[in-house]
Amino acid sequence: MKLWGGRFTKETNQLVHNFNESLSFDNKFYKEDIKGSLAHVKMLSKQGIISEEDCSSIVKGLHSILEDLNSGKLDFDPQYEDIHSFVEGVLTERIGDAGKRLHTGRSRNDQVALDMKLYTRTEILETRSLIIDLLNTIFKTMEENVHTIMPGFTHLQKAQPLTLAHHLGAYFEMFKRDLGRLEDCYSRMNYCPLGSGALAGTTYPLDRDFTAEQLGFFGPTLNSMDSVSDRDYLIEFLSDLSLIMVHLSRFNEEIIIWNTNEYRFVEIDDSYSTGSSIMPQKKNPDIAELIRGKTGRVYGHLMSLLTTMKGLPLAYNKDMQEDKEPAFDAIDTVKGCILLFTGMLNTIKFNTERMRESAEGGFTNATDAADYLVNNGVAFRDAHGIIGALVLKCIELNTSLDKLPLEEYQKISPVFKEDIYDAISMETCVSKRNTIGAPGYDAMEKVMKINKEFLDNIPDAPKN
Repeated sequence: MKLWGGRFTKETNQLVHNFNESLSFDNKFYKEDIKGSLAHVKMLSKQGIISEEDCSSIVKGLHSILEDLNSGKLDFDPQYEDIHSFVEGVLTERIGDAGKRLHTGRSRNDQVALDMKLYTRTEILETRSLIIDLLNTIFKTMEENVHTIMPGFTHLQKAQPLTLAHHLGAYFEMFKRDLGRLEDCYSRMNYCPLGSGALAGTTYPLDRDFTAEQLGFFGPTLNSMDSVSDRDYLIEFLSDLSLIMVHLSRFNEEIIIWNTNEYRFVEIDDSYSTGSSIMPQKKNPDIAELIRGKTGRVYGHLMSLLTTMKGLPLAYNKDMQEDKEPAFDAIDTVKGCILLFTGMLNTIKFNTERMRESAEGGFTNATDAADYLVNNGVAFRDAHGIIGALVLKCIELNTSLDKLPLEEYQKISPVFKEDIYDAISMETCVSKRNTIGAPGYDAMEKVMKINKEFLDNIPDAPKN
């Protein structure tokens, strides 16, 4: 069943139909299609384009279709080309000729543009909610680990001591930016394309402002050609999802490393781990690895859509049908990854003693030893060389800076006194760093307060 045919004298080849149809995947937004149709028909009645009687009949018919699809009483019929023809066809079967008036003043071009926007808008809000849950989980873990000392790394080499709260705070900032990007995307795309027709509007006296208001948009789009050919908002959303996956993948990479026998910083809960079919001792971080692996899948969908859109002339082209399957899969993949990761993080156990032990054993206080010399009048470049020599001595003696005897310090520089040990203790190394954004306890207290206020003042989601 098609919404066209009068110009054709032959039936569509079955292979062509199968290649052309989209009902097998665009049935995913049947609710959005019916929601848009309800707003459209109410506007048609308000404007006197169709009768109130026809409007009432169409509204009742659309609600009955929605109810039957929701309950499973009605199945999608593959003879229809797409969700639009399916809804209109079933409607006409149920209410007669009044159903044929539903499509007055619109095209499938502006209809599918509306459906995709309504669907994307809802998915942005659902993703936003999942990111907020993740931010709250990260913040809770930070609160519990403000004094948990661990090594910080550059190049995967131990660098300087910091706290687990500070380390997790880096991811809090990443996902906070992700939240902002989702909100920006929502604001930019929240304009209604319905009423744009195929590409040049319509001669019917539509009230596009009324339709936009009924559907919760800020207003109507302002160019009919752009309205039906715009997929910027979807590319932007997939880009936002790709960045979310960047951050999830980085976080999971660290958890995978921390979970190794060599690090033993974390223990992943049994409910988020799997075993080996041959090695009974194994407890594998498969969820973290799968999230890391699915990142490439989401990137691929973004590149697919960018490539589809890059050479399309105005206005609508059938190529745009290729936006749906990649978008649907990317959205579902990212939502599932955020949900699983939040659950894993919420149940993970941090081996705080092992983290501290690792920080103490990796010369992470070498920079502070150099600062000690600078504070006692030694030029930094000279101090850098002195501490390098001390590190070499520690390696020779198989010890650490905080356990190296004072006499060994003084052999290399007489500036060292007994207070060197307090200056390079893990607590001192962390607590002295109190510029805003640093891991010092005073600085972290300020940042935690800012983060708490941020979480407490996230606005409620818009009502679609």
